[in-house]
Amino acid sequence: MRKTFALVQEGRHRDRVLEAVKHEIRKYLKRERRRELPEGVDFLDFDCRVGASKETAQVVHLSELIPRVDAVAREGGEQAYVEILAKPGVRRPRTDVVRDHPAQSSDAPDDPAADTPTPAA
Repeated sequence: MRKTFALVQEGRHRDRVLEAVKHEIRKYLKRERRRELPEGVDFLDFDCRVGASKETAQVVHLSELIPRVDAVAREGGEQAYVEILAKPGVRRPRTDVVRDHPAQSSDAPDDPAADTPTPAA
């Protein structure tokens, strides 16, 4: 989606127009996430740009998209340019995972009940 949203509309309160813009962005993201993924793709990733115009738009992370639209509106912008492009994402295996947990090390007993003494009768 590449779209320039008008943040000022005749006869509508500016805050309601801003909420409608944010609703349309969220609706687009939700619709894109519902699509069937191609073979070998784990999730959809999004490339996002936001600014007062297409020329001044900056690359932002998806989580910063809505706050940046708010910032454009707070600065008094008449319009906001939003670009959201879906791309395939593949999860990479984590390399920082510790495989040997201390509770399961070779020097620890396998049966935790073996450590407790039995009461003398």
